[in-house]
Amino acid sequence: MPMIDQATLDALFLTARTHNMWTPEPVTEAELRRLYDILKMGPTSANSSPARFVFVATPEGKERLRPALSSGNLDKTMSAPVTVIIGYDTAFYEKLPALFPHADARSWFTGSAALAEETAFRNGTLQGAYLMIAARAIGLDVGAMSGFDKAKVDEAFFAGTTIRSNFLCNLGHGDPAGLFGKLPRLPFEEACTIA
Repeated sequence: MPMIDQATLDALFLTARTHNMWTPEPVTEAELRRLYDILKMGPTSANSSPARFVFVATPEGKERLRPALSSGNLDKTMSAPVTVIIGYDTAFYEKLPALFPHADARSWFTGSAALAEETAFRNGTLQGAYLMIAARAIGLDVGAMSGFDKAKVDEAFFAGTTIRSNFLCNLGHGDPAGLFGKLPRLPFEEACTIA
């Protein structure tokens, strides 16, 4: 696989920023569909694809989300064109006969709720990261958050299902006026070892 160019690395990681304020430019359904068509191609264990996405884009949807938001995330979420609830389906294995048809992968998870939960959470989180990278790749800005009441989100959006919320991510066109200074990251020596 060829290396991507520096401008692409900058757009995806190096100069990309977490946004807190948004311009009024909308995010279209066509953009959301394109976003999903890209992110769904990211790898997951046994092609399990457990993430489930709710694109909260209407005033009514935002009002359903409002009671679950922490005070620090309220304004930026209510003003974002779209807020994605990244969830994971604890019964993802029911889709494995179609997604992983060359083996009986469903049976790997039906006997252990703990294994199914761990697999769903891990791989659903990966898919949430793919969403953020894909959003940046198609020209959208992102603002991921974990400051919310999961029980309230699950009740408002996933009641009666096997889906659980993981984290939230605002999408849109960021207003640079809301950016904070770039925070430091750990150096290689503090975060990595070579064994």
